[in-house]
Amino acid sequence: MTSARRVAITGIGAITALGHTAAALWNGVQSGACGIRPIANIPTERLAVSHAAEVIGFDPATHFDSRRLTTIDRTSQLALVAAREAMAGRSLAELEPARAGVILGAAIGQETFDSSYKSLYGENAKRLHPMTVPRIMPNAPASHVSMEFGARGPCFATASACASSTHAIGLAFQMIRSGMMDLALTGGSDASIVVGFMKAWDALRVLSPDACRPFSADRNGLVIGEGAAILVLEEWHHAKMRGADIHAELIGFGMTADAGELTAPDANGAARAMQAALSDAAVTADEVDYVNAHGTGTRLNDKTEVAALRHVFGPHLDAMPVSSSKSMHGHCLNAGGAIEAAITALALRQGILPPTIGFRAPDPDCAIDCVPNEARHAPIQIAMSNSFAFGGLNAVLLLRRAA
Repeated sequence: MTSARRVAITGIGAITALGHTAAALWNGVQSGACGIRPIANIPTERLAVSHAAEVIGFDPATHFDSRRLTTIDRTSQLALVAAREAMAGRSLAELEPARAGVILGAAIGQETFDSSYKSLYGENAKRLHPMTVPRIMPNAPASHVSMEFGARGPCFATASACASSTHAIGLAFQMIRSGMMDLALTGGSDASIVVGFMKAWDALRVLSPDACRPFSADRNGLVIGEGAAILVLEEWHHAKMRGADIHAELIGFGMTADAGELTAPDANGAARAMQAALSDAAVTADEVDYVNAHGTGTRLNDKTEVAALRHVFGPHLDAMPVSSSKSMHGHCLNAGGAIEAAITALALRQGILPPTIGFRAPDPDCAIDCVPNEARHAPIQIAMSNSFAFGGLNAVLLLRRAA
């Protein structure tokens, strides 16, 4: 086993509230666009909030034939669209199929779940669609991506709520670095903007009625989003030999559990995950130039994350920008970490810091440079992407500008 193999990001695909491609996502991010808008895809009469970050104008029939559409929930549809973009027409013919894998964040087919329960309990249906279970199963996106590209290596889904796709990317990174795989399609998708699931979020009383304002003194909650991001990870030497266009390099991964509260974040657990990523990459805290924060826009989460950042980075935090792209694309749950990792890789490549839009007033408990409202040019070399989930599960990625 070779432990020193480097890992390149050679493909990025995305579909979010900011657009249907990675380019559209990045254009939206650098212009400070907001994908949060009145909900259009579902009825809102029974919801306490009427805003979300939906993927608008997505027509599955333009991407899949009618027969295939009977087998795939919206969650898997989004994953496949992002994976196709990430692969950019490339086949895996030059690789042994067993050396290519797919690791995605687990994502339940919520659209199928919601409509099936409505039929069963609301309309007294006697039977459900025969593909209900395959459409709902949390590994469906990973399985469909594996079948799409003929990847016959490790294929599974990681389940850790809003850290799921970050865990997926981190595990794929470790498996390539260790020699178990040469290429992986990794990331995640989520399509949970359905009436039943939104009502569940209503009950938690953490949703903002209008906007996501991370780190702002007047922040009032998170906004649910949907979408997908898929990264192609590849062993560095192989990528170089074939002349691949490398977006960034993955250099470290850390993960921890708080083993404390079910829904309340813990600064110590988050800090240990960040420190683990730094140690894994053999990078000091002072070498990090930017952090894409978990930054949900809730009062407790943002305050706790800043405390964790202060513990890890100390005085360096005063000079290091920390922003939350959730202010633009919403909290995309199981897909959130993948979307944010994609943005972080593009930020390194372009030398542009994503803004935290909606920022209106500083909060003494969040004393950071959150890149308020407008993107900023900066020649960053090393960046961190944080994901912290319900259940006290923390996952952190460290990326470096490709050289």
